[in-house]
Amino acid sequence: MEALMGTGVALVTPFKKDFSIDTRALERIVEHCIAGGIDYLVVLGTTAESATLSKTEKELVKKTVINANAGRLPLVVGIGGNNTGAIIEELAESDLEEFTAILSVSPYYNKPTQEGIYQHFKAISKTSPIPIILYNVPSRTGSNMLPETTLRIARDCNNVIAIKEACGDMVQIDAILEQKPTDFMVISGDDFTALPTVLAGGAGVISVLGQGLPNSFSRLIRYGLQGNSDAAYEIHHALLNGMHLIFEEGNPAGIKTIFEHLGICDAHVRLPLMDASPELKVKIKHFLNTLETAEVSHS
Repeated sequence: MEALMGTGVALVTPFKKDFSIDTRALERIVEHCIAGGIDYLVVLGTTAESATLSKTEKELVKKTVINANAGRLPLVVGIGGNNTGAIIEELAESDLEEFTAILSVSPYYNKPTQEGIYQHFKAISKTSPIPIILYNVPSRTGSNMLPETTLRIARDCNNVIAIKEACGDMVQIDAILEQKPTDFMVISGDDFTALPTVLAGGAGVISVLGQGLPNSFSRLIRYGLQGNSDAAYEIHHALLNGMHLIFEEGNPAGIKTIFEHLGICDAHVRLPLMDASPELKVKIKHFLNTLETAEVSHS
């Protein structure tokens, strides 16, 4: 799936002051990403605060992104959870014509065994009309999909084409890269492991920071895929503080603060999340100003 090589971004859902969806701001975010060289867009991932969106709101988000994108970039949609039957039902009811793949998170909270995770994705694979990207994020789900489980799914389910691996452990990522089927892609799910993953043979990243700083992040990944590690690491080190700052008080409060600073959308998040604190906003503003100064001096 060459369409999903490079830099994908997990889009936020911008809100107005009354916490309704700001569709105009979402359109601006899509344009910002496309203009900055992003390769594909991920709709309704966890960064989109999808857990707080109603079914009607989710449809509005999808429609807005599809219309704003106008066929320019591949689209991926998040369809996952800890109720296998409900996911199968959602897949049957969803219009997925505009999407290249679905992103489906490993079941959270109920902490299935490795066999349970395997059977979960096997059942979804049998019913999905489009390819599937697995999503392993142990810090959120409470369980880790081990490399042997990922590899078993990859070998047994032809329409499972990739994993978004957010374990944060390069040893685990390397284990998948070393044994994966040739056409199975390993995509970094953490901004800070994006470059090491790419240099080790990964296909790219699904980034959070990348949507706010698309030009810098997409260049970082392109350099990495080209094997230009010196140029890639220069950008990586310039962005590293931002990668950590945007998660300091939870996601997506940090990345929405970047968008607010750029004048693209307000920084509101829905409960139980909280907007970034004034202290964090100052640190993020300082990071952006420092980055801008560094980029000017290099131009």
